Parts: sequence; structure tokens; C-alpha cells
Amino acid sequence: RNVMLAVQARQGTSFRFLRPVMSDKSLTEPAMAMLERVGLAGRAYVPAAELSHGERRQLEIAIALALGSKAFLFDEPMAGMGPDGSKALTKFLDGLRHEAPILLVEHDMDAVFALADRISVLVYGRVIATGTVDEIRNDPEVRRAYLGEAA
Repeated sequence: RNVMLAVQARQGTSFRFLRPVMSDKSLTEPAMAMLERVGLAGRAYVPAAELSHGERRQLEIAIALALGSKAFLFDEPMAGMGPDGSKALTKFLDGLRHEAPILLVEHDMDAVFALADRISVLVYGRVIATGTVDEIRNDPEVRRAYLGEAA
């Protein structure tokens, strides 16, 4: 239903009070397509409150896709995920970044290095470096601050 609300908003049909939305194929088909795309088709009728943390992130992405977003902002999407969930989401976002720009705030450096074209690194709210993946990997201040290495 969450994704169907996004589809309704995009179609400009948000106020269908007298029409049952679950039987409206113009809503259910695009919503199911988005859920399938993010890997949640099998959980389509599970209330959002009962989804796992990772599944909720997938649901949020499905809603953004249903709204036809022109760009995506993700604030720590890997937070609370195990290694398998993080890898799966990184793979999904890698495909998504070819459709629209992504601004990613993330502490999972493997995900950042896999997804980013350019990276800005902050320490206590101050930018300490900006550059490509290779430039950031080799920056002594970044290595000290985030990668736990002596520069």
C-alpha cells in the first residue's frame, strides 16, 4: 500500500475515496513492479511495520522509484544491515546510479568505494578531502581518520 500511495501521487489521483485501491490495476501493477524491482514482491502484503530494517530500506527505494524521482539521496542506507544485506543493496544501487544521480552519506567504506564517482570525506563536520575513489583511498588524512591506518 505504501508504494501504491506513491503511484497515486505520481498519477495525480491521490484522492480516490470511494474506489477500492487494491482492485485498481493502474495502481497495483506499477506498485508490484517497483516491489519486484527492489526484491520485495514476496512481501507485498506485509505491513511496513513488520518488515525488517533492510526490507524497510528496500520499501523506501520502491516508493522513491514509484514517485519517478530524478535523483536519490540516501542517508546511511547500509546502517543496521549485515554484510549480505549491504552487498545486495550496494549491487542494487550500482544499477540505480546509471538511471539518476545519487548523493550517498555512508560509513560503509566498501559500499562508498563501490558506488562513488567522487567522494567528500568529513570529520567532525569538516571536509578533509574530496576526490576520486583512488585519491581518497590514498589520502593520508583519510586513511588516518576512517581506515584506521597510520599515514
